[in-house]
Amino acid sequence: MNAVPPPELPADRPLSDPGHDPIRASDAVIQRLRANHPTLIDLTTGRVERLLAALGRPDLKLPPVIHVAGTNGKGSTVAFIRAIAEAAGLRVHAITSPHLVRFAERIRLAGKLITDERLTELIERVETANAGEPISFFEITTVLAFLAFAETPADLCVVEVGLGGRFDATNVFAAPAVSVITPVDYDHLEMLGPGLPKIAWEKAGIIKTGRPVVVARQLDEALEMIEREADDRMSPMLLMGRDFDAWEERGRLLVQMPERLLDLPAPSLFGGYQYANAGLAVAAALTFDHDMGDEELGRGVASAVWPARMQRLTAGPLAELAKSRGADLWLDGGHNPHAGRALAEAASRIVDRDPRPLVLVTGMFARKDAEGFFRPFAEMRPRLIVTSFDSPIAAGTDELVDAALKAGLEPETAANVQDGVARALETDGPAPHVLICGGLHFAGEVLAMSRETWPT
Repeated sequence: MNAVPPPELPADRPLSDPGHDPIRASDAVIQRLRANHPTLIDLTTGRVERLLAALGRPDLKLPPVIHVAGTNGKGSTVAFIRAIAEAAGLRVHAITSPHLVRFAERIRLAGKLITDERLTELIERVETANAGEPISFFEITTVLAFLAFAETPADLCVVEVGLGGRFDATNVFAAPAVSVITPVDYDHLEMLGPGLPKIAWEKAGIIKTGRPVVVARQLDEALEMIEREADDRMSPMLLMGRDFDAWEERGRLLVQMPERLLDLPAPSLFGGYQYANAGLAVAAALTFDHDMGDEELGRGVASAVWPARMQRLTAGPLAELAKSRGADLWLDGGHNPHAGRALAEAASRIVDRDPRPLVLVTGMFARKDAEGFFRPFAEMRPRLIVTSFDSPIAAGTDELVDAALKAGLEPETAANVQDGVARALETDGPAPHVLICGGLHFAGEVLAMSRETWPT
């Protein structure tokens, strides 16, 4: 029983699985899993715990766990934590979602992506143990990841929440080494809403009794709910902006911990917001291991890789096309208003250092707040080309045009992302900066075009 009550908890929720995202089913593993398992969710972790019990509770045999929830920055924060730990010589397991091109991207064993052969073997065992009982795609993915983690030696597990936190399939740890909450904002309102306090209540569900929680800067409504949960759980809370801080100074990352000031290299991931994500990861790593050295922290911050997050594309057919016209090409999977603000800031950095025109090529899911995503770009007034992509829930160009007009932009349309990039490069002026953005599925289509750009 949770002592902190849910604000405005609705009587029911949409019965769709947050892990059953419509990322392409381009490999046999995901085709099999999606064919065999329903999309209906359970409003508890009961189905996951039942299957884990049938497999001998592999979740109780894992190395120490850092559990990461939040609206934006989860994946980048996980990437920084993993890179820092690996720079310190630790073997690190990780589970993230969604994948961009291949299912194997979700599960990393001691630093390497799981092989298709290992996945096939694990699926056989997990499905046999499940014995035909109801379980969703994301739930069974989580269980097979924990089984793989338990059977592969490592020093640390970094676990990214799929969606929400409190009822997420990953939320089975009674005593994680550290819980981490990245910025909480409006997204997935159909499942987590209706308001920000309710969303924060969901995220705060990963806070566990007596275990430390490291928290990014938050909007007041979200922070109040997170603090209530931490107080109720008697969990030591380290809050960015109050107990520690991180900022950019002279092109470097400074992190002020309670008893230590760190002067570190700039984050490897582009964008001003990545200084905060990297600082959050540093605080989480130091909470896990107080003795971690400046050199290891710096090497980790400067070496993290996380595809489709302000990724400079230099390979693949679209990058070659851009290069032939003297343009640079960027890719980002952000898809909500908070991500739009971060992306606009990152784009302004590019234009400030190289004042050529900016062109956005955007595709989004229909359920997203496209107007809120576009609005932060209104002051920059970039050229905007909207398009659609291969998904039954992709927004139509008419819908995106309407949202862009309401946000103060003047959109054009294109048939697909290839057409959008080609149109972006049709200019009599200087070669533009081209930014493909709007969602991870859309970004995945771009990365899937060439094996050179598949995440590894």
